[in-house]
Amino acid sequence: MESGPRIVPASADSCVAPPLLQSATRVIRILRDAGYTAYFAGGFARDILLKRSVHDIDIATDATPNAVQALFPDHRAIGKSFGVIQVEIDTYMFEVATFRQDADYADGRHPGSVTFTSAPEDAQRRDFTVNGMFFDPAQEQVIDYVGGLADLDARCIRAIGDPAQRFREDYLRMMRAVRFAAVLDFDIDQRTFAAIRELAPMLSRISPERIRIEMIRAFMEAP
Repeated sequence: MESGPRIVPASADSCVAPPLLQSATRVIRILRDAGYTAYFAGGFARDILLKRSVHDIDIATDATPNAVQALFPDHRAIGKSFGVIQVEIDTYMFEVATFRQDADYADGRHPGSVTFTSAPEDAQRRDFTVNGMFFDPAQEQVIDYVGGLADLDARCIRAIGDPAQRFREDYLRMMRAVRFAAVLDFDIDQRTFAAIRELAPMLSRISPERIRIEMIRAFMEAP
């Protein structure tokens, strides 16, 4: 990953409703016109490469939360301490998150502190390689710092970095791994699965409501 990202062309047009895509791209444009880096993040790149429908778009940027608030008058500081501001554009709501590194997950869910950083470092703190890629709507390119493109080709769910560390940061990620494997019909990487087996008892620390949501999504969305 240190040698630079893998970049491939991709189009989102067939996977996203035009008004949603236009509004999200407008958020990117506003951020970039102000001198910031900004990409679509989360599962967006994964889904357009798999030709799956996209119904919401998250945005990652090097703009600080204060800068995002200044650029977008219609906003909600839903997670400002974690670098997340919710922005409203054309009746659509988008979560705009500052690139960050997380530290001190004492409760198995929330970081005790965050440090704002760059896109490559932000990608390293995400859960699975197929979810850790960025999409540049202006250039229509997927930007991959974590090996997500290779794992999409291999149809593999793989934790980024040390699987046990990723799961200790948020124990629900173990259930998310199983859900993604079921919904996408992917295999789970051996090291990632071994960490799930080892740490599965820690799910007792997760609220039943969060577990219920993951189970329902797995049952409803898996083919």
